[in-house]
Amino acid sequence: MTSSHATTHAFWLAGRKATGDDTLDVTSPWDGRLVGTVSVPTDAQVEEAVAAAAAVQAEFSATPAHVRAAALDHVTKRLVERTEEIAQLISAENGKPIKWARGEVGRAVSVFRFASEEARRFNGGDAQRLDTDAGGTGRLALTRRFPRGTVLGIAPFNFPLNLCAHKVAPALAVGTPIILKPAPATPLSALLLGELLAETDLPAGAWSVLPVANEKMPALVQDERLPVISFTGSGPVGWSILDSAPRKHTTLELGGNGAAVVLADWSSEADLDWAAGRIATFSNYQGGQSCISVQRVIADASVYDRLVPKVVAAVEAQVTGDPSDDATEVGPLVSEAAAKRVESWVDEAVQAGAELLAGGKRDGASYAPTVLANVPSGVTLSGEEIFGPVLTLHRVEGEAAAFESVNSSQYGLQAGVFTHDVQTAFRAHRALEVGGVIVGDVPSYRADQMPYGGAKQSGVGREGVRYAMDDYTYERVMVLTGLAL
Repeated sequence: MTSSHATTHAFWLAGRKATGDDTLDVTSPWDGRLVGTVSVPTDAQVEEAVAAAAAVQAEFSATPAHVRAAALDHVTKRLVERTEEIAQLISAENGKPIKWARGEVGRAVSVFRFASEEARRFNGGDAQRLDTDAGGTGRLALTRRFPRGTVLGIAPFNFPLNLCAHKVAPALAVGTPIILKPAPATPLSALLLGELLAETDLPAGAWSVLPVANEKMPALVQDERLPVISFTGSGPVGWSILDSAPRKHTTLELGGNGAAVVLADWSSEADLDWAAGRIATFSNYQGGQSCISVQRVIADASVYDRLVPKVVAAVEAQVTGDPSDDATEVGPLVSEAAAKRVESWVDEAVQAGAELLAGGKRDGASYAPTVLANVPSGVTLSGEEIFGPVLTLHRVEGEAAAFESVNSSQYGLQAGVFTHDVQTAFRAHRALEVGGVIVGDVPSYRADQMPYGGAKQSGVGREGVRYAMDDYTYERVMVLTGLAL
């Protein structure tokens, strides 16, 4: 914890502003300047927030759908009105290029809009006749979904607004309180979201935004008043949460090792130009700090030699530099330590025999967009998520070998398959051990209303507004007796 003479941002405790005894400075990854100072809640204030959420649960779950939808509509409108301000804040605290920061705000707008729409139609009820057997004569089952209880939402630094939105909006849509813990490196966007929530008529206690230190998280994870945990972040932390609270309903959106498969039928110059451009952009966007960024290109031998120079040229054309510049496509990583880790993994691969085709240089927290070929299987980079602007190229013989290569990873978040053949697309959908298969594009595509999550070490459960709402609730059946059906 540090202190600063700058204005201190309050946090949000049960819907109202509050300050604690300590502060945390938020600095820009690009130039190290102070972006803001955040007040950190005390243990007593965290307890107050959790207790308030538990106390309001019954009242909030009984809130009419139109009240919850109206609050979500309000946040949607205010995000639109303050888009540029919020984008500048995201870029400053995260180092994300402003073009991508604006896109992130636009996505958060969609999340809250989808949530407002779903709030109006969720829990409508499902009726089932039970007189299909004699013992059920005159009986009707009515099934509805009800909140499991207060959600602990733990968000990462890479999408400091939108991944908070994916925790908060579904919770409010179903009428369950949420305690949001933003990443310590990027809490300002979450606190601004709290400012917009405070303008609504949601009941006190329905939400809190608590920028507590990571070492305080285990106590929250263990708290029985928080029966639902929604975590986005690293694998080791996520699985430790699941192991430490096995009886809670926990969703984990963890790491990936995104593969883009380019098959033999994707062979025209226009095809390869398109694929190379998409691969270059989405291996480097946001400094590669996305779980579905392209880390591996798996190309059929028949197109590999023509594709490689196109990919290298497209990567080298990426505009790097100041994230506040509209032209910048690749900014810094979240910290110099993160960039040093990426540097060490690339150096290890090169020393083991990998061929460096582009990049490979670090400057402070920035790492140049990098392309490697012939990466040995035993190095860290070949199996782990790099979470940086680094791309590896792999030659394979045929579709089966390509799909086997995708599945060789311990991760299974999303995969992209460049093919024109609809039969191949269906085979990919069946064969690939991932949460999402994107046909004709990179694995980095995500629409915020679709189910999003992974297989294997990439986590459990699904985000995407309606799917998160399902995770935050459970089915409860009521049987009506003595009816004339």
